[in-house]
Amino acid sequence: MKSIHTLAAIAAGLSLSLSVSAQEQATTASSTGSHRPIPPSDQMFRKSIWRQVDLREKQNKPMFSEGKEISRVILEAVKRGELQAYKNDSLTSTFNPQEISSNMSYADEAVKLSDEEKAAGFSQSDLGGGGDDWGAPKKKTTGAKTVRQPKIGANGKPMKDKKGKTIYETVAVAPVAPPPPPANLYRYKDLYEMELKEDMIFDKKRSRMYHDIKSIGLFVPSTLPANTSGIEKPIGYFKYSDLVKVFRNNPQNAIWFNAENDAQHKNLADAFELWLFNSYITKVSNAGDSRLDDIYGGAQQGILAAQQTAADLVEYEYNLWSF
Repeated sequence: MKSIHTLAAIAAGLSLSLSVSAQEQATTASSTGSHRPIPPSDQMFRKSIWRQVDLREKQNKPMFSEGKEISRVILEAVKRGELQAYKNDSLTSTFNPQEISSNMSYADEAVKLSDEEKAAGFSQSDLGGGGDDWGAPKKKTTGAKTVRQPKIGANGKPMKDKKGKTIYETVAVAPVAPPPPPANLYRYKDLYEMELKEDMIFDKKRSRMYHDIKSIGLFVPSTLPANTSGIEKPIGYFKYSDLVKVFRNNPQNAIWFNAENDAQHKNLADAFELWLFNSYITKVSNAGDSRLDDIYGGAQQGILAAQQTAADLVEYEYNLWSF
């Protein structure tokens, strides 16, 4: 009898521990952005990889068709409140729609003098009507602007003298601040750079390698003339699991354009699932969290290292089957 009670207690403990571990795994997986999370117990090999996707490339143009750009689908979903944006690929700190709009905008530069104009003796004050025609100096203004207005008493009404006339006083008028330079939004067609973070996982239970996408980031390219900083500017990062929902909920716009058959366009979620795009590796998880071009000392060396890294990963997967 005691043995029966003991076995029942052990079974109850095992079921409780399994339920707790399953709950922990589900919660952890949902926070990483994975669409189809693989339990850690089934992962024989895992490597985090960052890839750069240039949507101008021929293989990537189906994701960037006119009026159906993936950047348009993502950012309009953010505006509608359908998609949450994050500050980095750790997916912890969030952006609101106003911050996203600010990240994808630029201000018009102020008009500046050329070197020839500076050498001729002109100054920055000469721009925008700094002087009258034909070099005549601009008339000077004396002091701040003033205005005469009725003097208000303690009762909130205009004060009057003994004769019943309204008493006026001279009050200085605060100068109006100049309006900020106009902000302009980049076109969706200008936002052609994406960063994709994935975990390359070998699932020992199903005996195959999986590309488990975690996040996708949008960037303002460094080559745009309006991007005066000359560096890539991140607009926002997005959980891949959230993006799949957005793509599925907007099938008319979230399409991978099939140039050979208009009846066979695919959903963007299917395009990522089938890996119908081209990319190159920019970073592999390492102790210093360094990009390949930083490790190998230059952009050209980084490209060569990316090709070698991709070949090494393919060879590693091949060797898993050979030995």
